[in-house]
Amino acid sequence: MEEKIVWLDFELLENFMRDVFIKLGVPQEDAKICANVLIESDKRGIDSHGINRMKPIYYDRIKEGIQLPVTNFEIVKESPATAVIDGHNGMGHVIAKKAMDIALDKATKYGIAMTAVRNSTHYGIAGYYATMAVDKGMIGITGTNARPSIAPTFGVENMLGTNPLVFGIPTDEEFPFVLDCATSVSQRGKIEVYARTGKSMPEGWVIDTNGKSTTDPVAALSDLIKGTAALTPLGGIGEDGAGYKGYGYATVVEILSAALQGGSYLKMLSGFENGKKVPYKLGHFFIAINISHFTELEEFKKITGDILRQLRNSKKMPGAERIYTAGEKEYLAWLDRKGRGVPVNEELQKEIIQMRDETGLSQYKFPFEN
Repeated sequence: MEEKIVWLDFELLENFMRDVFIKLGVPQEDAKICANVLIESDKRGIDSHGINRMKPIYYDRIKEGIQLPVTNFEIVKESPATAVIDGHNGMGHVIAKKAMDIALDKATKYGIAMTAVRNSTHYGIAGYYATMAVDKGMIGITGTNARPSIAPTFGVENMLGTNPLVFGIPTDEEFPFVLDCATSVSQRGKIEVYARTGKSMPEGWVIDTNGKSTTDPVAALSDLIKGTAALTPLGGIGEDGAGYKGYGYATVVEILSAALQGGSYLKMLSGFENGKKVPYKLGHFFIAINISHFTELEEFKKITGDILRQLRNSKKMPGAERIYTAGEKEYLAWLDRKGRGVPVNEELQKEIIQMRDETGLSQYKFPFEN
């Protein structure tokens, strides 16, 4: 049976998410930031982190009281090129944007700067914050820990989060180099998409307590919460595919997201204490590198562009149509979607209607209701 997809206008969805956040108690300017981060994900074709996550990750958590709609952004320690921030379990998007803004301001003067955050919440696509640096002619680096999902190599217990390590780099092309990916083979957001569409997920993404792969996304999501399943690190199961590398990078992100700022880590991020739901208390870090303090920006962008073009123009594997560089597919998705909007399946349509009706936003009418 063919899935019924309706395409919704970017502006419509962004305004809707903003207004839902406001109804939940998020201040208007903060709500704009949150909605902008989410719609940017959908614009880039990263469906796992946009409107798909509005209800389960933000709407539900705010209503459950484990995420605060009003963000108390506190700088607890600062130097000319660094800052440590406590987000007090507020809106991760707001905390992250402000933290990167601080790093960018400091890097403008000092060439390189870093901020570290504790007690935050899910901040959406990490690439959003790395791209903030690109827009300023800088290199942006960010990472975040997350609730336990990944098992260490040769282990079966979910210990590390999906812990993305993300880079945004300016080029002389129409799109920047943006490497935004988890340190696991896949991540919960993609599994959620498979569960919504009723499809089996690929082998090797999730293992059970016996180390065997499972392909049922619904069961996997439930078992990940119960701790009876785990995601595999980049490289996959064991060492044959170099899974130890993904495990190692995930650990680096965990350390930088917790140790620098005295934050929570590993099982402390489970979201449960004594069987009750509690804030996740995530940590992030943001690094801004001012290219002009090293070389001329235009020369840097030209060399970077040359590197990427030579990679894409290199000899292709038989049967392959093209070679991509990081950020290119997201740019192509934007070109494809800017005239169509966001694809919304039937399950997501139900969630949108539920949020609308529960918040009393009766002014919103959607095409799929016709």
